[in-house]
Amino acid sequence: MTEAVWIPTANGGRLAGRFERPERVVRAVALFAHCFTCGKDQIGAVKVSRALAARGIATLRFDVTGVGASAGGFTETTFSANVDDIVAAADWLRRTEQAPALLVGHSLGGAAVIAAAHRIPEVRAVATIGAPADIAHVLRRFGDALPTIEQDGQAAVTLGGRVLQVGRDFVEDAREQSLTSHLAKLKKPILFLHAPRDDEVDLDNATKLFAAARHPKSFISLDDANHLLTGPGDAEAAGAAIAGWAERYLPTAAEAASEPMQPPAGVVRVHETGGGAFENTVAVGIHRFFADEPATVGGGDAGPTPYDLLAAALGACVSMTVRMYAARKAWPLERISIDVSHAKIHAADCADCETREGKMDELRVSLTLEGPLDEEQRARLIEIAGKCPVHRTLHSEIKTRIEWANT
Repeated sequence: MTEAVWIPTANGGRLAGRFERPERVVRAVALFAHCFTCGKDQIGAVKVSRALAARGIATLRFDVTGVGASAGGFTETTFSANVDDIVAAADWLRRTEQAPALLVGHSLGGAAVIAAAHRIPEVRAVATIGAPADIAHVLRRFGDALPTIEQDGQAAVTLGGRVLQVGRDFVEDAREQSLTSHLAKLKKPILFLHAPRDDEVDLDNATKLFAAARHPKSFISLDDANHLLTGPGDAEAAGAAIAGWAERYLPTAAEAASEPMQPPAGVVRVHETGGGAFENTVAVGIHRFFADEPATVGGGDAGPTPYDLLAAALGACVSMTVRMYAARKAWPLERISIDVSHAKIHAADCADCETREGKMDELRVSLTLEGPLDEEQRARLIEIAGKCPVHRTLHSEIKTRIEWANT
């Protein structure tokens, strides 16, 4: 259950993300930070996130500024900016879903979640995969381009088979970082996962991090996995190990049930995402989707409009009502397809309407019924379509009460 999301940043940009949602009860929420040259869609990031979701931990993975589909150029990327992006993603989760209880970071992303953890008060545990002990470690991969970056302000660097423009700000920021001081501030349970044969970040890094960290701290060997976890089953194993380790630190089932992530039965929760002028997340039980307005009226077109949702409710209700009736009668109805359109019409043009002046709303429902039905059966099903509960609600007196929530 993967949802595309957009996360606003403090400087007005947007980060592209994917939210992996468990199929059933959400135990907790995790935030995943990718490696330096990777992105949210790198195979390791995807598989670790989905392994967590399969164990009840909803997981957000996203592209940092200048990477993948997120706003900005790679020359704007620094370690500190990556940390700020993690905090922005946590803020978005707090507003729209639930604050992250678990931070997971891969490679440089592992160092970034260590640095970000003390800025996210709800975090209960942190896990890193193949993290470097020194941020400046990545500078050794720049080779002959490093002097050019320092002298000219930027240069092209080939990393992971990709040519990237790296700026001087990244180099200077990396040299100023101290993971030891970040670990001293952490005061959270931490897990280090590392492969003994990691060819990008050697095992000595995990040894140094483990020595600098406070208890409770744990280490899990990833056996013969490579740095990017691209071997068969490696990423899934890492995700399963993190979920198992984090079990004791995450909210209990009772605590999870009391969190505001899922609205109570019978309640539809709508809240702004901050990602656009009108963009909202709609929560119905375990289901999430966006509502928005089209770009022509200032929206971001991230989801259906309110009138689209109204039309969808009517269409779905008609389909289900017709299906139930046909099934009860054992009629040969194979498939139902329904088009619903909404328009404002002049009341004077409606011969069978009580309103005679001004404009009024018209919902037009067009049914396509497949299967060897006779004319009498088709006529009866059209009649039944008009008896669906939503249709009847729209034609009944409706009282809408708008009030302050109890806070």
